[in-house]
Amino acid sequence: MPIRLIAVDMDGTFLNSRKSYNKERFDKLYQRMVEKDIRFVVASGNQYYQLRSFFPEIQNDIAFVAENGAYVVDRNKELSVGEMSAETIEKVLKIFRDLNAYPQLVVCGKNSAYVDLSASDYFYEKTREYYHRLKRVASFSGIEDTIFKFTANFQEAELPELLEHFRKEVGDVVSPVSSGHGSIDFIIPGLHKASGIQLLQKEWHISDEETAAFGDSGNDIEMLQHVAYSFAMANAAEPVKQAAKYLTASNNEDGVLVAMERLLEME
Repeated sequence: MPIRLIAVDMDGTFLNSRKSYNKERFDKLYQRMVEKDIRFVVASGNQYYQLRSFFPEIQNDIAFVAENGAYVVDRNKELSVGEMSAETIEKVLKIFRDLNAYPQLVVCGKNSAYVDLSASDYFYEKTREYYHRLKRVASFSGIEDTIFKFTANFQEAELPELLEHFRKEVGDVVSPVSSGHGSIDFIIPGLHKASGIQLLQKEWHISDEETAAFGDSGNDIEMLQHVAYSFAMANAAEPVKQAAKYLTASNNEDGVLVAMERLLEME
């Protein structure tokens, strides 16, 4: 059965360690995809506005599963917008207050992302790399926006213990998942990259057997388990490799583009 949809994670997957990709090589592949009516989907935990910036020429022609599935947009048309309840937001904020971790917390909304005034200038500037719309706020409570995700950065060695702690404390209202490089995302249960892909598949009448996906981190696992052609990067975390059916080269070796070429040849 021919491939009709290819979904890619960005950091650690489509993007190399310099936060770029082989544009000339991808452009040639994308033209072949257009000719074959194969959809290209960017599926990432990052902000929609940041993701668009990587594809200036085609950003209005492709689909985005942003914020780990909370915001799904197809050719500038919103298909799904998740929203956390006020009770959920306050419960998550409380656990960060108790940890004294406000300086490393990002609250992700539809219109912007937000960091506390206590966050360092360094943290603010690093966060701007992933959230092109970012504001400092005196209080996270009462932000007038549709909130669909929290994210926070920790030491890599702390992640297993912290994930267990967060799942115990707030796992009934949000799903804490590792998103790579020491980050933990707190997402709306049931809204993840796989749910976003499913929504697009339904919209386009594309089956799981006609879909390929690429990832490297814990927040890619549902997506990789969902599709027939699932690829883990050579640099992926071990649980991600176990979830995928296939392995490709690392993100610094154009691993996604290498596999895409093979998928198109398979056509």
